[in-house]
Amino acid sequence: MSAAEDRIREAESARDALRAALAAVGVKLPSLCLDQVSCAREHPYPLIELGRCDVTTARRLAAALGAGR
Repeated sequence: MSAAEDRIREAESARDALRAALAAVGVKLPSLCLDQVSCAREHPYPLIELGRCDVTTARRLAAALGAGR
C-alpha cells in the first residue's frame, strides 16, 4: 500500500469515527465525506468535508459540543 493510500484510509477512518461520535449524541451530518479534490492530488492531503446541515442539526451539534465543556 502506498503512502497516498495510507493517508486516504486514515482520513476515511477519521470520517467514520466522527460520524459514529456524532450519531452517539443524535447528530447526523448528511454531507459528511472526504473532499474528492484533496484526495485526487498527486500527493493527497485528504480533507474531511463536514458539509451543510439544517438549523435543527446545527443546534444539536452546538448542544453536543457545549455538553462536552
